[in-house]
Amino acid sequence: MMLAFHSLFVIIYLSQIIENQCLIMESKNPVETSMRDNLQELQPLHLQLINESHMHNVPKGSESHFKVIIVSNQFMNRNLVARHRIVNSLLKSQIEGPVHALSIHAMTPDEWFEKEGDYPDSPACLGGNKL
Repeated sequence: MMLAFHSLFVIIYLSQIIENQCLIMESKNPVETSMRDNLQELQPLHLQLINESHMHNVPKGSESHFKVIIVSNQFMNRNLVARHRIVNSLLKSQIEGPVHALSIHAMTPDEWFEKEGDYPDSPACLGGNKL
C-alpha cells in the first residue's frame, strides 16, 4: 500500500514538473507555441518548427523567421502551392503579426520517407546590414 502511494506521488510530482516546464516554454516562445497549436489542425505525423531568427539581423530572442517542416496525410493529392496555402492560412495571424519570414516544407508521409527525413538548409541572410 505504501509503495502504491509513493508511486502515485512520484507520478503526480513528475506530471506537475512537466506541466510547469511546458508553461515556461510557452511563455518564452509564445509565437512558436501558437504556430505549433495552429498546425495541429493538420494532424501532423511529423512537425518541426525551427526559429531561424538568430540567423538574421533582429534582436536576440526574436521570433520573426521560422522554418516549418510538416508531414501530414492531409497533403496527399495536393500540389505544393495548395499545401503552402493551407499552412499559410493556419498561420495567418502570426504572418500578419510578428512572423516576417516563413519557409515551408510540407510533405506527405511517402515524400518524407523517400527523402529520409531530410530537408534543405536555409540560405544565409542577405538582409539588414549584411549586404
